[in-house]
Parts: sequence; structure tokens; C-alpha cells
Amino acid sequence: MDLKLLAVMAVLAVATYTPVSQAKPISLVERCWCRSTVNTVSQRNIRELKFLHTPNCPFQVIAKLKNQKEVCINPETKWLQQYLKNALNKLKRSKHIK
Repeated sequence: MDLKLLAVMAVLAVATYTPVSQAKPISLVERCWCRSTVNTVSQRNIRELKFLHTPNCPFQVIAKLKNQKEVCINPETKWLQQYLKNALNKLKRSKHIK
């Protein structure tokens, strides 16, 4: 067998068996989850709230709805501000009790 052909075959064999990286390209990692937000979401339709604070992105609130859809809620929404205020007060009170 020709030496060049053998070298090419060896390189191809190594290339096909190397594990593929699971890391995302940096351009995808740095993107903000919420590109647009909604102001009107019925609180009765919300199953779960997630709060994300990532570098280079504003505070993000993601609501998982009962129909399994996810929407980004504007953090300045009045009912959400009241919800966060109540949660912080409850957390402060529970720390004082202990």
C-alpha cells in the first residue's frame, strides 16, 4: 500500500472516531432567551415562572403556561412586580422567624 494513502486513511479513521463537542458556539451562548416580551398574560394560565439573570441580558421572566407554551413576560408588568415584592417580603419574614 502506498504510504500517502495509508496516512490519509489513518487521518480519516481518527477524524471519524473523535467525539463531537457538546458545547454551543459562543454566539448562541450569549444570546438572551427573551427577544420580545408580552404584557398581558392571564395569571390563571400560568403553571410555572422562571427568572433568568444572565450577563449581557436584562432580567428575564419566562412563564410556562398550562398549554405547555412558554412566553416571556415584561418584568415591569404591575402584577409581576407585586408578585415579586410579596415573595421578597415572605422570604424576609421567614428568615426573621428562624
